[in-house]
Amino acid sequence: MAGTIPEELVETVRKSNDIVDIVGEHVQLKKQGRNYFGLCPFHGEKSPSFSVTQEKQIFHCFGCGKGGNVFTFLMELQGLSFSQAVQQLAQRSGTEIPDHVAQQQDSGTSREEQTALEANEWVVKLYHNLLRNTKEGKSGYEYLLSRGLTEETIDTFKLGFAPNSRDFTVKFLDGKGYKPQDLLHTGLFSTDKEGNPQDRFRGRVIFPIRNHLGKTVGFGGRTLGDGQEPKYLNSAESDLFQKGRMLFNFDLARSEIRKTGQVVVFEGYNDVIAAYQAGVRNGVATLGTSLTETQARLLKRYAEQVVICYDGDKAGFEASYRALQILKKTGNHVRIAMLRDGLDPDDYIREHGAEKFKRSIIDAGLTATSFMMQYLKQDFNLSVEGDRLQYVEKVLDEIAQIESSVEREHYLRELSHAMDLSLETLASDLEPRLRKRAANKQVSSPDVTPAAKQKSRHFEKKMPSAFQAAEKQLLAHMLRTATIADKVQEEVGASFITDQFQVIVTHLYAFYEEGNEADVSQFVSTLEDPSLQQLVIQTAMLPVTEDVSDQEISDYIRTIKREQVNKTDIGQLLAEQRQAEQENDPIRAAQIAMKIMEIRRTLKSSL
Repeated sequence: MAGTIPEELVETVRKSNDIVDIVGEHVQLKKQGRNYFGLCPFHGEKSPSFSVTQEKQIFHCFGCGKGGNVFTFLMELQGLSFSQAVQQLAQRSGTEIPDHVAQQQDSGTSREEQTALEANEWVVKLYHNLLRNTKEGKSGYEYLLSRGLTEETIDTFKLGFAPNSRDFTVKFLDGKGYKPQDLLHTGLFSTDKEGNPQDRFRGRVIFPIRNHLGKTVGFGGRTLGDGQEPKYLNSAESDLFQKGRMLFNFDLARSEIRKTGQVVVFEGYNDVIAAYQAGVRNGVATLGTSLTETQARLLKRYAEQVVICYDGDKAGFEASYRALQILKKTGNHVRIAMLRDGLDPDDYIREHGAEKFKRSIIDAGLTATSFMMQYLKQDFNLSVEGDRLQYVEKVLDEIAQIESSVEREHYLRELSHAMDLSLETLASDLEPRLRKRAANKQVSSPDVTPAAKQKSRHFEKKMPSAFQAAEKQLLAHMLRTATIADKVQEEVGASFITDQFQVIVTHLYAFYEEGNEADVSQFVSTLEDPSLQQLVIQTAMLPVTEDVSDQEISDYIRTIKREQVNKTDIGQLLAEQRQAEQENDPIRAAQIAMKIMEIRRTLKSSL
C-alpha cells in the first residue's frame, strides 16, 4: 500500500501518531473498558458504535463496517490519497519527509486545485500587507480598529484589504507566474464584457476563509461605505470552496471545541472575530447561508453542545429557530444565546464588554425547549382563550420530545405557572403524546444503517459454521501472536477453507517472516485490497482470550483440517457419482450418494 514511499518512513509516521489522538481531533471519544467509543464520522448515528483500540492502533464501526488504521481514517474522512495522509501525519509529528514523497503528496491534489491554493496564499499575503503597511489599506485598517479589533487579532485572522482597482490582483498574480484565465474557477476574479479577468473584491476589507487544514480556499469581503452592494461578498462556489460544507474559523476553533465540548455558532465573520478577541475561542460561523445538515453533522462530531448566537432582531430570532430544527434533526444538544434590542454579538461586546458577553449571553443560553416556548408565543394572542389553548397544545408537543422525565416535569411546571393550569391536567394531556412517541421509536431504529440492517438479517438467518468460526478465531489469535501464526503455518499452511482467509494468512506469514512483530495497524498497511483490510480489522476486534491455551488452538486447527478432509472426500465422491450416472449405473450412483449423505451427517453432528 505504501507504493514508492519507504516502508520504514511509513512505520515511523504511523508510530509517531497515536490513533486515539488523531481520531479524537475529529470525534468525541469516551473510554469504555480498554477501547474508546464515539459517534461514527462516516454515517449518521445517535448512539456510539464507532470503536478505537489504542492497543492495536485500529478503528472499527460496528454500524457501517468501516475500519482501518490511522492512515485509513484520514483517507476516508478527508478524501486523501495514502501519500497525502502520510504527509499530513508526518507534518503533525515533526517527521521529515523527503522531497519525492512531498511531490507525491501534491499529486494527490489536482494540479488545478494546487495552483488555486498557492495563488490564494499569495493573495492573503498581498491583502494583509496592503492593510497593515500601505496608504491604500489605511481606510480598511482604520475601519477594523473602529470595530474594536486589536493588531494581534487582525494578524491572527490575516485580515486584509483589496484596493478599489479593476485589475490590481490580476496583475499581481500574473507577475507571480499565474495565468489569470486559469484562476477564474477560484472565485478571485470575475470577467468583464470582453471576457477578461478582473478583480472580484474591490475596495473591501478581506476575510480569508480556510478549510479544516488551515488552507485558504476562499475569501469574504465587506464594503466600507453605504454605496457599494452587496455589503458582504464571498468567493464563488468551487470544488475547493463549498459554503454549505464549511464553517468560518473552524480550523482555529477546533482544539478549543474539543477541549470544552462546546461550539458557538455565529452568523458572520465579524461576530466570530469579536468573540474570539473577547475570549470565546470556540466560535464558528456559516458562510452567508443558513446552517446545513452537513455542517450540523460536522458540529456533532466535535462537540456535545452547540450554542446558537445569532443577531437579536426578528431575522436572527427566525434564523435561530431554523438552525435549531436542523441541529435537532442531527441529534445535537442545543442552547440558544439570546441577544436583545436588535444587537448583534459584535455590537454587544463593544457596548457591554467581553466578560458580560460570556457570562450573560453565552453561559446563560436558553435550552431548546425554553426557546421554543418563547418562539411559539409569537403565533398566538395569549389574551384570547382559544389561542392560549392552542399554544399549550404546541408546547406539550415539544415537551413530549424530551427524554428525561425530570426535565419534562420541570417544563410542565413552568407551563402550569405561565398558563395558570394545574400540573395534573397538563401531565394527563402529555401522557398520550409520550405513548405515541414510544410506539414510533419502537418501529424505527435510526442508529442502524440499511446496510447494517441487511447484514444483521443475513447473520440471523445464516450463523457461521464451526470451521468458519474456527478460521476467524484462529486468525484473531494469529494477528495477536507471531508464535501462534508459526504453529498454524506449520500445521495448516495457507489451506484455510475461506478464500479471503487464504490470502490474508499468506500475507501474514510473509509479514512475520520479514521480522515484524504482531501489529495489526502495521499489517493492514501491507494489504492493497480494501475488503481484506476490513476483514482483518473486523477479525482483530473480536474478543479473544489473551492467554489462549495450546488445546484451544489445536481444536481450531483440527476443525479446519476436518473440513478440508470432508470437502476433499465429498468432492471426489461427487465426481464418482457423476461418472456412475454417465455410465448408466444407478445402483452405484445411489450407493455413492448414501456415502455423501453419511459424511455430511457426520459433519453436521460434529458442528
